[in-house]
Amino acid sequence: MTSTTAILREIAARLLSSGAVEMVIGFRQGTIPMMNEPCFVRKPDEVGHLVWDSHCGINLANYLTDRKEKIGIVAKGCDSRNVVTHILENKIRREQLVVIGVPCRGMADKRKIAMKCPGEILRVSETATAITAEGEGFSRTFEKADVLQHNCSLCIHRNPVIYDELAGDLVEEQQGVDRYADVRAVEEMTPERRWKYFEDLLAPCIRCYACRNACPLCYCPTCFVDESRPQWVGKGQDPIDVRTFHFLRAYHCAGRCTDCGACERACPVGINMRLFTKKLEKDCRELFDWEAGLSLEARPALDQYRPNDPNDFIR
Repeated sequence: MTSTTAILREIAARLLSSGAVEMVIGFRQGTIPMMNEPCFVRKPDEVGHLVWDSHCGINLANYLTDRKEKIGIVAKGCDSRNVVTHILENKIRREQLVVIGVPCRGMADKRKIAMKCPGEILRVSETATAITAEGEGFSRTFEKADVLQHNCSLCIHRNPVIYDELAGDLVEEQQGVDRYADVRAVEEMTPERRWKYFEDLLAPCIRCYACRNACPLCYCPTCFVDESRPQWVGKGQDPIDVRTFHFLRAYHCAGRCTDCGACERACPVGINMRLFTKKLEKDCRELFDWEAGLSLEARPALDQYRPNDPNDFIR
């Protein structure tokens, strides 16, 4: 049992025993390797289910929307930023929450590990710096830094931005990270090449909506893709409809996305749809000096008007 897991269990048991919260939202061991699951703990004797390791990539803020209970929530850096966004957007009240912050060194990319193994992975273990995957007749050990999710390798907010309890020592934030190299590469393409690039990027999409369902920002009671009066997007696999879904969903996340990677992690065909939200994140930083979820005091860039807002894009 890792020290972080032990601390989480102690905090959860104390909060539940004292009545400070009615439940704690965290992670439990998944039924398959590298896929830990959300866990809702309501009794002190259930805290033994809670775990923490490099396979807790799901964004738990997704489970806060419109809840009425007093909740303890386990939150790494990106989760905590989405908690801030939920509070700002009135989807949960700050006084309902006890945020159990977990300093994070990044989540493992299950696809990277699986591609480096010669067979089905049956067991996974880890140390502070390495992950070992085992299967029938093989064992492979990887440095964690080599198998991180792409968003985690670029993350500069690994510590939770808000917390009431802290499950471990704060980690050193990454410095000098070029977070938008892939976005600039697309921006520099000719229009024709860029069109072809996005055609190829979205060609594997099967419209399963896993990206939407995993995203903590997609909480509309009726999604625009499900509207019938009017019908904004067709229900089939027409390439225009596929593109419309991805582009409009990305615009709905503008100024709100924390690049938690939940969408890309959930995608069964591995589409890098983060490229769309990262472009909008880059624009918000450059135009409005705004990053989502860093403060409970500041309103989001697209939620307020300032006389000095840039307007060069208006023609």
